[in-house]
Amino acid sequence: MKKSVLKKYAQLIVKVGANVQKGQEVVISASVDDAYFVKYVVEEAYKAKAKLVHVEWNCQDLAKLNYKYAKTSVLSEIPNWRIQKMEHQVEVLPAMIHIESQDPDGLSGIDQVKLLAVQQKVGPQMMKYREQMDNKYQWTIAGIPGEKWAKKCFPNLSTKKAVDALWDAILNVTRVNGDALENWRIHNANLAEKSKKLNDLHIKTLKYTSANGTNFSVDLKECMEFKAGGEYTLSGTYYNPNMPTEECFTSPDKHTANGVVMATKPLSVRGVLVSDFGFRFENGKVVEVLAKDEKAKEVLEKLISTDEGASHLGEVALVPYDSPINQTGLLFYSTLYDENACCHLALGRAFTECIRNYEKYSEEEIKAVDLNVSMIHVDFMIGSSDLSIDATTYDGKEIPIFRNGTWAI
Repeated sequence: MKKSVLKKYAQLIVKVGANVQKGQEVVISASVDDAYFVKYVVEEAYKAKAKLVHVEWNCQDLAKLNYKYAKTSVLSEIPNWRIQKMEHQVEVLPAMIHIESQDPDGLSGIDQVKLLAVQQKVGPQMMKYREQMDNKYQWTIAGIPGEKWAKKCFPNLSTKKAVDALWDAILNVTRVNGDALENWRIHNANLAEKSKKLNDLHIKTLKYTSANGTNFSVDLKECMEFKAGGEYTLSGTYYNPNMPTEECFTSPDKHTANGVVMATKPLSVRGVLVSDFGFRFENGKVVEVLAKDEKAKEVLEKLISTDEGASHLGEVALVPYDSPINQTGLLFYSTLYDENACCHLALGRAFTECIRNYEKYSEEEIKAVDLNVSMIHVDFMIGSSDLSIDATTYDGKEIPIFRNGTWAI
């Protein structure tokens, strides 16, 4: 890929994604294999007048070795330096940039029981710092091709050609071609218009049906609203959390999901790729994992047992089946991309920023809304070419929202 294109993409991530502010610290998380691109992101952050840019490197192979050899008790300990780092981030609120390039199968074979045990120990301790930062800082996730990820997407191509093909797909769906900054301004405006239309309906219940077995409903609280595209921090800084993004999303009433919903795309769960699965809900909670493959069923059952909120929904997202990402005809094997290909739901943590005028709420008032709380937030795709979604509004109207997988409003 040309250096000029890489720099253009890095600039987009810094300016439109994280919207790094003058004097702000920046934290970038990326694989050690991403160094060739990360240097451009670092440079663009400094050009945006960042005070200091710190890179946190990761490596799937090293993570697997840790889980293979280190004891659960050791992995569950949080060293003082890590606590101090989180306390520092709570204090200075850095812009966080996450670069995704990992192998979808990179953690396959990892001890799932051990992984869950560590997460259950570490997660609650780290959540308190995350909650203190909620809605106060900018963050963004963007992807670049890793070799194994590219080969997963394009198994019939050579490694080099697969990487080139995945680069082309990523740059296309993230609107880098042409005037990238203007492309995103227009895109965010279109998404904002669509979410406003949804909010003006005052939807109470969403009902989903599809020939694949999906027959499912969930309620929305009257105080909730749909969000889309860019978001604002509490201090008023605009940023784009996901690049790409095609969704209008909100958080549902966690007690109201009922029926069966079937996934329409594979999902990578803790390093295991699962497909052909679904969930049966009763009164908001998953009461049955539907999967023919026993390994997939076991992984999903462990996922929903992470904590109490892991078996409830934290998000409903509306994405047309004819979205630009789905039109590529490519299965990305990455939630960042695949969730923006079609409608999806998410198990786990809800979005407090979807409370209407949430910035005026006290911490106690936000808790009183009773949105789902969890250490996890796992999106799974449910959109199909025949998906229908109907809404019942708070004033009793019945309105079609989706027909044949796309917008009916």
